[in-house]
Order: sequence, then structure tokens, then C-alpha cells
Amino acid sequence: MKKAAATGSRLAALKLLESVLDSGNNLGDADTGNRQTDPRDRAFSRHLAYGVLRWLTALEWLANQLLRKPLRHKDRDVQRLILIGLFQLWKGDTAAHAAIHESAESARKLGKPWAVSVINAVLRRFQREQDALAARLQKQDEKYAHPKWLLKMLKKDWPDDWESVALAGNQSGPFWLRINRRQSTDETLTALAAGGFTTEFCSFAPEAVRVNPAVNVDALPGFEQGRISVQDPAAQLAAGLLELQDGHRVLDACAAPGGKSCHILEMAPGVSLTALDQSKARLERVRENLQRLGLLSAENPTEKLKLIAADAGEPADWWDGIPFDRILLDAPCTATGVIRRHPEIKWLRSTAQVDEAVALQARLLKQLWPLLQTGGILLYATCSVLKIENSHQIQTFVDIHPDAEPVEISGTWGRNLGMGRQILPGEHGMDGFFYAGLRKKA
Repeated sequence: MKKAAATGSRLAALKLLESVLDSGNNLGDADTGNRQTDPRDRAFSRHLAYGVLRWLTALEWLANQLLRKPLRHKDRDVQRLILIGLFQLWKGDTAAHAAIHESAESARKLGKPWAVSVINAVLRRFQREQDALAARLQKQDEKYAHPKWLLKMLKKDWPDDWESVALAGNQSGPFWLRINRRQSTDETLTALAAGGFTTEFCSFAPEAVRVNPAVNVDALPGFEQGRISVQDPAAQLAAGLLELQDGHRVLDACAAPGGKSCHILEMAPGVSLTALDQSKARLERVRENLQRLGLLSAENPTEKLKLIAADAGEPADWWDGIPFDRILLDAPCTATGVIRRHPEIKWLRSTAQVDEAVALQARLLKQLWPLLQTGGILLYATCSVLKIENSHQIQTFVDIHPDAEPVEISGTWGRNLGMGRQILPGEHGMDGFFYAGLRKKA
């Protein structure tokens, strides 16, 4: 990478960090404003931003040990250049001299030449004292790179596992695909092998295949042809847990971006599916995915498939009055089970947002339950590891709904919580996910 491009990528990473940490945007949305034209430069700036967000509190602790005095708030861009440089020296694979020089020179590009010597001094001191600093860091909670409130909740919910959950959140997740069973699996695997990819199936989700190396979807053979989708095995379990049969009326209540809706139709083409999402823009992503996978004809959409932009919690606005045999409530949640893929989650969530998520989940359960046919199943799912959103939420619902009968979810994946089954991040290479089934009694 040329020096100008390297400096540009650091400045682009600064913009990403600013968008996330100062404006509260998620990293994916922030990256849509990345103006770098070379895909390699964009990838490098994302790598830097991901790294800083993944290790933020640890990097801040290191910076505080190395700075002679704290930087002013208005110079937080300089502080973040230091964090970028520290990440590269500590966790990255960039040559040390390049990481130091380009981080420092980036300050000049910001119009702050005074900061060049500061950044140089901090990063060179880290080189000299890295082992001693790393040893001291191991005695601090900052080593877990999680906010204190979240560590407290993890310790309460998972007293024997909280440390492994936190550490798993700081690792990159494997690259998992879902093979479209409506097309030839052999041809899909052959195309991936011809493209230089190695593959490994998941024993828990029959269409899930782990692929190396991880690349952008555009570089995957068969993606545009609808042979494959990017989806973690934990998320792929949903379609099978619904126990689908031909003729079932199925509601995917919070469908976007459509991975589970698409999987339902790949697995059970004989069902009638209503895919619902409150956002018209996000619902358009569902439509695009259905079309790419050959599940929707733009000219003649199947009458068994409805895409509706509406609030799942306001059935009077969209429900036709005919009960559903199956309801999938992939509920809005804190997403604490997918931190390894979205490290900004750690810094964009709060205890107040946990409470808001719990209230919204309870509202959706209450409003959707009357839409379920007697004998039907509602599958509740989150990508959270917090019990207040998961097993405690389901226990509360069952306690006040005598016609709700828990459905036992058996399997060798995850762990049985009595009210549902929990996968913790990294178990069997999967994301953190929770499932609970509820059958409506007469």
C-alpha cells in the first residue's frame, strides 16, 4: 500500500470511529460514507476501525499509561490516531515502523503538526515497554474490552462462563454460508473449490458451511446466482425449529434483512409466508434477497408470499384475521451475542437500552400471541446472551399466559435453560443465540 493510501485509510478509519463513537451509528452504516475508491484501502480502514472498537478500553488504558498528560476533548482525533497505532503494534500485522510513521503523519494531514511528535513518542515508548504494559493490563478489567455494565450482567447470568463470553466477543467470527437447497449442493461446492475456497459443514445446521478465506460476498462464486447466502449456523437453526409442513401459514414478524424468511422458503416451499418489517427500506432488502435466491419473481410474485411494511406490534394495521400455524419472532434485542461481528455494539448499548429491548420484546409477544392458531408454535429468538431478554422473558410470558406451553428444544448444541436453549458466542464456532418454542394449548 502506498504511503498516501495508508495515511488516507487511517483518516478514513478516524471518520468511521467518529461516526460510531460520537454519532452513535453502527459500523456498517458508517462505512457507507467511506469515499475511498480502492477496495483494498476501504478494507484496511475497516480493519483499523474494527480493531480499535474491538479493543477500545484496553487501548485507552494503554494510551493513558503512555501519555504524559491527557489530551483535550477537542483533540480526540489525535487520541484515536494513537489508538489506531497501538492496535497495529499490539494486535496487527503491519510493520512497526509503518504503523508508527503513518499514524503520526496522519496528524499532519489533520492540520495538527504539533501532534506528530506526541504520537511518535507514545508509540515508540509502547514498543519499548510493551511486555511490561501487557503484564499490567492483565490485572485490569480493561483487558476484557467490554463496558463495566455489560461485564456485570455477564457475571450475573453466566458465573462460570462470563470470561469466555467476553473473550469470544473479541475474536473475529468464522465465515459461514448457507447453501440454497433448491439448487445443487454438489455444484455449489465444486464452484467454491474451483474458486480456491475450502469448506467444512456444520453438524448442527445441514445447510451451513464454513468457508476459508473470508471475502466480500461479490467474490463468492455462485452468490449472484443465488446458490449461497451469508448466515451463521446459529441463525440457520430457526427454520428447522419451526417444524414446518406444507400448507402452514407462517409469519416472520421481524423479517429484515430476510435470511430466515429465505431459509424458510428454501426448506419448505409449500408454506404460505408473510414477511413483516417496520422499515420499508429494510423490507426492500428482504425482497432483493428473495429475488437473488430465485424465491420471488418480480413479474409474478407467488400468492403464497406477502411482504408487508408494518409494526408487528400493531396487528390491526396489517393482519387479515386468519391465524398463523407458525410465528417466528426474531425479536429486536441488544445483539450481545454477535459482538464479535459488530464490536461497536459494546459501546452503543446501555442498561437503559436493555430495558427498552425487554419492554419491546414483551409487547411483541403479547400482541402476536393471539394471532397463533391453537396447536401452533411461536418460535422466539434473539441474538442476545442476556437472560433478561431470553429465558427470563419467556418465563414471565408463560407465567401470565396459561395457554402457552413451552416446547422442548433438544439438541447437542447450546445449553438447556428450561425455558429455551442458549448458544454462547464461539460455541461450536457459532454466534450467541437464544431460542424458545411456545405451543398454544386449547
